[in-house]
Amino acid sequence: MTKRFDEVITTRERLREIMGEPNHRVASKVIDHIDAVCKRFIAASPFVVIATKGGDGLIDQSPKGDPAGFVHVIDEKTLAIPDRLGNKRIDTFENILVHPEVGLIFLIPGYGYTLRVSGMAEIVCDRTLQTRLTVKGRPPNLLLIVRVEQAFMHCAKCMSRSNLWNVEAWPDLADVPSLAEAMIAHAKLSLSREEMQAIIDESHKTRMY
Repeated sequence: MTKRFDEVITTRERLREIMGEPNHRVASKVIDHIDAVCKRFIAASPFVVIATKGGDGLIDQSPKGDPAGFVHVIDEKTLAIPDRLGNKRIDTFENILVHPEVGLIFLIPGYGYTLRVSGMAEIVCDRTLQTRLTVKGRPPNLLLIVRVEQAFMHCAKCMSRSNLWNVEAWPDLADVPSLAEAMIAHAKLSLSREEMQAIIDESHKTRMY
């Protein structure tokens, strides 16, 4: 059998031999609740990515966005994330029914630092919370409740390396595939790109909330 890579790392000892150990500041920055610092960050964030594990063992990541502060801090151990209109795949919810563990990463546009939160999740209906998290007269159908077990802020090196918020460094999108193109190719749809794009555009206009 042809050896594809020089070495595959299989032990923590070898991993740490190469990477070293974190300093005390990094190692001790993890807390087990949402403190005032985390709460301020969440209040300014309009975007969160939710990682879950499916019954097939694969990891899924789902982006969620709304006006800044849309993730509601119920208390120092509990977050509520509203679910808005989508395509009804509800991968995150399906996964949580099998594996309740979740990981969150909060982003703020133009800001290099991120906030990472992990814990256990459940899917709930709660009229009071759903009313509180209404946008444009439309309450969420369901809420994702996260019981916080870990939280910490992450450094900005990845943002600096990627130039994510540097408009002047953004790439030319001319050859980047559109969602319409991807759906036609992956779902083997017998639609033109223009027809598929019209469907996507209409959904974007009428199914935001």
